[in-house]
Amino acid sequence: MAKDLAQIAKTRKIEYFLISFVDLFGVLRAKLVPARAIAGMQKDGAGFAGFAAWLDMTPAHPDMFAVPDPDSLIQLPWKPEIGWLASDLWMDGKPVEQCPRVVLKRQIAAAAKKGYRVKTGVECEFFLINADGSAISDARDTQSKPCYDQAALTRNFELITEICDAMIGLGWNPYQNDHEDGNGQFEMNWDYDDCLVTADRHVFFKFMTKTIAERHGLRATFMPKPFTGLTGNGCHAHVSLWDKTGKKNLFHDKRGELGLSKLAYQFLGGVMHSADSFTALFNPTVNSYKRINAPVTTSGATWAPNTVTYTGNNRTHMIRIPDPGRFELRLMDGAANPYLMQAAIAAAGLDGMANKRDPGKRLDINMYEEGHTLKRAKRLPLNMLDAVRLFDKSKVARERLGDEFVSAFVKLKLQEWNSYSRSLSQWERDNTLDC
Repeated sequence: MAKDLAQIAKTRKIEYFLISFVDLFGVLRAKLVPARAIAGMQKDGAGFAGFAAWLDMTPAHPDMFAVPDPDSLIQLPWKPEIGWLASDLWMDGKPVEQCPRVVLKRQIAAAAKKGYRVKTGVECEFFLINADGSAISDARDTQSKPCYDQAALTRNFELITEICDAMIGLGWNPYQNDHEDGNGQFEMNWDYDDCLVTADRHVFFKFMTKTIAERHGLRATFMPKPFTGLTGNGCHAHVSLWDKTGKKNLFHDKRGELGLSKLAYQFLGGVMHSADSFTALFNPTVNSYKRINAPVTTSGATWAPNTVTYTGNNRTHMIRIPDPGRFELRLMDGAANPYLMQAAIAAAGLDGMANKRDPGKRLDINMYEEGHTLKRAKRLPLNMLDAVRLFDKSKVARERLGDEFVSAFVKLKLQEWNSYSRSLSQWERDNTLDC
């Protein structure tokens, strides 16, 4: 029986609800609904004009309704009289095929049909910057190798612990926070869960981190590459597959190579098969390609892949296997849509198992030093246009994620590329003004 949001509002003293959804570009949209009206919204949804968000719609489309998922309810830790709700989009009595949360739920249903549950955890990286975005917020954070810098971490103690305490209160079980490899960069980790739960929490984490940073007079950015010489913001995912009860890890096999089962390697093979074409979802912005194709940073490494390879416990590859029973996909960045990145992982993995895709032999080399010697390894796209074109042609994407979603995403991303192409950068003026 569905949870009664009206009753929950009375019990928890919630006065308003944010009924929200994420569009194709990862922008969080919402309506603020008083608790007195939540019963009707729970049944029928909150109305939106789809064209007003980044969805492939026109002003002539009928009303679009965001139907909240009661299981996703989160009271804002800094303002508990407001409850946040993730929603699925509906139009004309049917789910909206290009709704990112709907796309993910279709992959979850496809996995469930085979008796599987995909579980993931994410590593969210972000920079704390000044209000106008021109520099990091901590002028004393200047080490050439600032990763794990205790002094810089403790100078931001109040902000980081406010976010961490909020996650503890929400029951996410956060377990570590650290200063990352870029000056002004941080990462916060919480427990893995079913991929939909992880995606909902990922959406809320970004909203929460930005909001709390603003309350401290700062700004948090998940932009893939906000500063030329510094490491970019990744969003690595740790992936495992479980039985329908969620109690048995089907990736774990103590007799398997590096503790992974045959099924795990087929799933991994599917991810590798579609990695170049799914890069459009994992790395969705023009700026993304300045992270995965970056030159060496001031710290000495980009920590980002540019080739489709896998290995053991080695961070220079796109996929690493750090422990038995899981693998880490290191391709995604901070701009990735939380729902679409999970949907893409699941779709690629399910395709890998269905077609028994072989990832080949793992490579135990330092990709940053020896990667150029590989002759047959697939390279990741060099820019967003190449990535979107690969995605458009992907049979796996169209079969697993759906033609309507793929076509909508490609159409809007090509419009974005054209907008970028019409812009004039300072680099162009500096280098070609006198040609």
